[in-house]
Amino acid sequence: MSVNPVSDGKPEKKRVCVAAIAGAFGVRGEAKIKCFTGNPSAIGYYGPLFTEDAAHQFTLKLTRPVKGGYAARLSGVSSREEAEALKGTRLYADRSALPDPEEEEFYYADLLGLRVETADGTLLGKIKAVQDFGAGDVIEYQPAGGGESFYLPFTRDVVPTVDVAGGRVIAEPPPESDT
Repeated sequence: MSVNPVSDGKPEKKRVCVAAIAGAFGVRGEAKIKCFTGNPSAIGYYGPLFTEDAAHQFTLKLTRPVKGGYAARLSGVSSREEAEALKGTRLYADRSALPDPEEEEFYYADLLGLRVETADGTLLGKIKAVQDFGAGDVIEYQPAGGGESFYLPFTRDVVPTVDVAGGRVIAEPPPESDT
């Protein structure tokens, strides 16, 4: 799942991107929703969903499965034009509303801010984001000494250990990376 910490003026809450609006569905204001969750039909149970900037909040009611997702009613959206205007909008749920991950699983939101260390304990930096540019997930981290972000492939070979409880990941950067 993609992630993005979003603040709503209160202390920062972690939010997880759980869906995106793919456009309008029908003529009565329903939207087509593409779900990014393990159980797509559970998305309506995660409480209100927020836009990335938390400027808008929606309650969502799935109405039926459709090709590539679900048709849904969004609170405050009553026309096809309103639903179509939201096309491309990513929807975020509070991390606390999601089920706990299984053992050896985690949400990408849980990785933000973790230390990136080598096996010998050398601090490389802190995780800034987890990105997917199309060729697989990468960890973007801010170096401990400042400067430009670095990217590491998020594979078991390069990041063999994820220790959320310990606040760190162990990384073995490829030799060609300039860490």
